[in-house]
Amino acid sequence: MTLFAVLFEDDRQNAAAIRKDYLQRHFAFLQVNAVSIRTAGPLGREDETFAGGLWLVEAETTRDVDRLVKEDPFWAAGLRKSVQVFQWDQVFADGVLLSPAGKTDRLNS
Repeated sequence: MTLFAVLFEDDRQNAAAIRKDYLQRHFAFLQVNAVSIRTAGPLGREDETFAGGLWLVEAETTRDVDRLVKEDPFWAAGLRKSVQVFQWDQVFADGVLLSPAGKTDRLNS
């Protein structure tokens, strides 16, 4: 399995109304998919408005991540303006430098 960082940018038009109407469905979706969506949360702006969201997803392929993105009620409702998916290797956590097995070549690049 691979970890992916998924960055969402929200469409500012009608974002507050969409969030209000779909938030509970979005939370239910996250819970149902908790095996794959390891962590999720909103991204904010300095003026305290939402900018988008961030997920860390464990999946086999980017196609699997894309499927999850498109099943999210926020996506179907038109909240998301864009999405970017990146492979992610955790190398530092809780003050400790990690040495991920098999990933050291990318660290030295």
